[in-house]
Amino acid sequence: MAEKFDHLEEHLEKFVENIRQLSIIVSDFQPSSQAGLSQKLNFIVTGLQDIDKCRQQLHDIMVPLEVFEYIDQGRNPQLYTKECSS
Repeated sequence: MAEKFDHLEEHLEKFVENIRQLSIIVSDFQPSSQAGLSQKLNFIVTGLQDIDKCRQQLHDIMVPLEVFEYIDQGRNPQLYTKECSS
């Protein structure tokens, strides 16, 4: 079971890093950086496709709505599990 989450986590980490790099390219855009921008956008599209492929392995996972409320409040969702087990 954990392998499913590890795979998704790996793809999410790569995706977030590509978004971070994209923001750097865009914030200081020069015409000479167009090729790098295009490449980074392609990486982002591929990353979204990879994340979507993980969905098939996780379709049976149910997440309580309260976990999303924790995230919306800027809280660590692992605290929800910790508080529920206490």
